[in-house]
Amino acid sequence: MNTPLLVPPARVVFSEEDIRDITRRLAASLRSGALTLGVNGRELEAEFARITERKHAVAVNSGTSALEIALRVLGVAGREVVVPANTFFATAAAAVHAGARVRFADVERETLALDVTALERQLNEHTAAVILVHIGGVVSPHTPSIVARCAERGIPCIEDAAHAAGALLAGQPAGSFGIAASFSFYPTKIITSGEGGMLVTDDEQLAREARIYLDQGKAGFTQNLHTRMGYNWRLSEPHAAIGLTHLRHLSEFIRERTELAQRYDAALAGVEGVRPLPAPVVCRSNYYKYLAWLDAGVDRPTLKRRLREEYGVGLAGEVYELPLHLQPVFEGTAAAGSLPVAEEVCARHICLPIYQGMLAEDVERVVAALGAVLSTL
Repeated sequence: MNTPLLVPPARVVFSEEDIRDITRRLAASLRSGALTLGVNGRELEAEFARITERKHAVAVNSGTSALEIALRVLGVAGREVVVPANTFFATAAAAVHAGARVRFADVERETLALDVTALERQLNEHTAAVILVHIGGVVSPHTPSIVARCAERGIPCIEDAAHAAGALLAGQPAGSFGIAASFSFYPTKIITSGEGGMLVTDDEQLAREARIYLDQGKAGFTQNLHTRMGYNWRLSEPHAAIGLTHLRHLSEFIRERTELAQRYDAALAGVEGVRPLPAPVVCRSNYYKYLAWLDAGVDRPTLKRRLREEYGVGLAGEVYELPLHLQPVFEGTAAAGSLPVAEEVCARHICLPIYQGMLAEDVERVVAALGAVLSTL
């Protein structure tokens, strides 16, 4: 008989005060009849621009949409976009949908981010853009160097910061390094709007074009003149209301997750077969994920199954289990052969539960269960 799930992989939390605030905002929208591109969306944009220290923020219906819009504005169609192999499908899919060919690059073990040397091997005269991905809420210390190297060649860098709201590198916010950045407000993220995302940039022209693309390519909200091959990428006012309320807790949420991560760090020191993946000293992770390495030879599927069935501990999904260059949908992409580090990190890491409202005893339960199962594998 399976043990009830005592520690879930993730949990979405809204306080009663949050629910009242969201309800108030929703009621105002319903009374006004303004259900899209309204005051909640504008407030969310302004607050997110402030947090990321960007001049412009454009609310959209997903982080994927933010990426594709930026790539379309940059004109990548018919050229190549370099993407790290260990990211989510949507990072590469956005480039493909924008008309580009993807080149996958290998990553570094320390941060799971693009490896500088591997990136250099993928750059060529066809490169239209590079996408940097901040895995698990960690911004690689090499980010400024990569952006600068690409700028010297006239290649724009976009940050896929879906995991990284509120993360910092040497005091500089995630999303403020490249020409543009995308954020996700999917339910599992630290900040959620249910569904939604944000595109941020300092480039006024890029922001202006993004607003055209997100609303069916129309020259203006009240016009029926279409100047771009856009799509319905709008963020609704109800979604924006949820996101705006949640966003105001961002610093509080990161403090809570940091405390949980520190408890994990201390507790895992005595567990054989697993070790934490520490964030670089110059990076303030937001701990969207708490990543740890399994020793070589540990059977991850068996470990996860036994933790759930015997101890009621659910591990979150990996980031990511299978690198993109091995996914069937991307067969025949420009990246040929193996990308050994991406393959290794995808195969050997786990993500331990970490979420708002998690208790110290939950961390203790997870670590005790992990030690017990690992001792028998």
